[in-house]
Amino acid sequence: MNLYLMRHGLAINRGTYVEDGDRPLTALGKKKTAQVGEHLQKIGLEFDLIVTSPLVRARQTAEILHHQSLSRDLEISPDLAPEGNLSRFLAGLAAYAKSGASLIAVGHQPDLGNWAEMLIYGQIKEAIVLKKAGIIGLQLPDTGDAIGNSQIFWLTSPKLLS
Repeated sequence: MNLYLMRHGLAINRGTYVEDGDRPLTALGKKKTAQVGEHLQKIGLEFDLIVTSPLVRARQTAEILHHQSLSRDLEISPDLAPEGNLSRFLAGLAAYAKSGASLIAVGHQPDLGNWAEMLIYGQIKEAIVLKKAGIIGLQLPDTGDAIGNSQIFWLTSPKLLS
């Protein structure tokens, strides 16, 4: 299974909203996210599923990709919220893993960088940082534990995709 991890686009500054989870994308964040989506379309990427954090900025990012027809299906996963649970998230994707699917998960930093490191190295090194609207592509094994047994095949900043 190919799992793409995407950080949400540029959002309103912290402290602007009482609840951090309510912060939406800025106009520029929406524009750049749409440009990233357009580039993904140009290179022929399609996803069997878009999964997103329930926080507004991540949901908006995922909805932009969904409206650009990069996937028919969009789901919300509480495990993609800050400090989410990687093992539970992966367990929820088990049916997709066996089918060789391609999924994109929209979430937050540092979690996505840490998850990528767990999947690749089996431990967090705090070395992978996803820029806003940046994407990392990982190939997860078809069988067995993905933790420490996955391979990175793509890491790019949004500048290269817009």
